[in-house]
Amino acid sequence: MIEQTTEKVELLSLSKDELEVLVASLGEPKYRAKQLFSQLHAGTSPEEMTNIGKATRAKLEGASYYSLPIIKRKLVSAIDGTVKYLFELRDGNCVESVVMNYHHGLTICISSQVGCRMGCAFCASTLGGRVRDLTPGELLGQVIAASKDMGVRISNIVMMGIGEPLDNYDNVVKFLQLVNDPEGICIGTRHISLSTCGLADKIDRLAKENMQITLSVSLHAADDETRSSIMPVNRKFNTDALLSACRRYYESTGRRISFEYTLINKKNDSDEDAKRLADLLNGKLRSRTSGMPIHVNLIPVNAVKETGCMPPPRDRVKRFSQILEKYGIRATVRRTLGQDINASCGQLRRESAKNEDK
Repeated sequence: MIEQTTEKVELLSLSKDELEVLVASLGEPKYRAKQLFSQLHAGTSPEEMTNIGKATRAKLEGASYYSLPIIKRKLVSAIDGTVKYLFELRDGNCVESVVMNYHHGLTICISSQVGCRMGCAFCASTLGGRVRDLTPGELLGQVIAASKDMGVRISNIVMMGIGEPLDNYDNVVKFLQLVNDPEGICIGTRHISLSTCGLADKIDRLAKENMQITLSVSLHAADDETRSSIMPVNRKFNTDALLSACRRYYESTGRRISFEYTLINKKNDSDEDAKRLADLLNGKLRSRTSGMPIHVNLIPVNAVKETGCMPPPRDRVKRFSQILEKYGIRATVRRTLGQDINASCGQLRRESAKNEDK
C-alpha cells in the first residue's frame, strides 16, 4: 500500500491497486487508475493525457510525479545496430541500458542499481561502489524510454546491466510484476532473464515468487580460492552454498539455469579450470538432481583499463568450450554485440562521471 507521506509518490512504481488508492484519495473514480496505468506504461505523462481533465491533472501533479529517464548520451553500433543509452535519472544519477537485436526480437539489458557493491574484479560497474537502488519505476522507465526513442516494441529483458538485481530484491520483484501486467507493457516473464553474482539466500527467496523468469548465475571460477579472489560474494556464499541454492531453484520452478563464466586470460581459462568446472557442475547438480540441464555461457572478459583483466586468445576460448562439451556440459560462447561502442555496462557511466569531475 501507499505510505502516508507528504512526499510525492512515483506513478510508475505503483501497481493498479495502489493507483486506485491514490486516485480515490484525490476524489477521483476508481476507473481512472486503469486509465492512468495503461497510458503511463505507454510512455504518456499525465500532462499529455487528453482524456483527463485539467483539474485531475493538477491534483495528480500535486500528489505524484512521472519521470522517465532522460537520454544523456546515445551510441549506435555501425556493426550490428546495437544501441547503448546513458540515462540520467531524476536526481541526476546515471545508469546504462543496451538494446540488442536478436532473431527473436529486441532485447534490452537494464540496470538495477546506480553502481554496485559486489566488487567483482573484472567489472566496470562496481568501480566506485553502490550509490543507491533503482525504484521499480526507474527500472520500468528504462524499457519505456528506450522503446519510445526507437519507436519499436521491446519484447525481451535482460537484467544484467549496472548493479546486482537481487541486492535490490523488493524493487526488482515489483518491477517484474509491473512489466508483466497485461494492461501495461506486458512482457512475459519467460522473456525476462535475471543475472546474479550468487546471492544464495535471495535465489531461495526468488524461487518462492512463482515467476517463470530465466535465472543466470555468474560463476566465473570452479574453486573457492579463485572465485573469492574474483568475486568477494563467494566469501559469504561459496560454490557449495550457491549451487545448492541453484539445485533447489530448479527443483522448485522447473526452470533451466544458465551459468555465466567470464574467461580471464591466465586467471581462470586453463584446461585444468575447464575440467574442474565440469566436475563441479556434474558433481553438485547432476549427482543429486536427475535430469537437471546444465548450460554454461562463456564470456571472454571485456577489457577495462582499471581492472587489468584481459580476454584469452580465441583458440583458448574454443579449447575451454571443447573440454566442457567433452564432459557433458553444454557450452556456448556469447556473441559479442556493439563492440565499437563499448556495449558492456559500466564504462559509459564511469566515463561521464570522470568528465564531470574535470
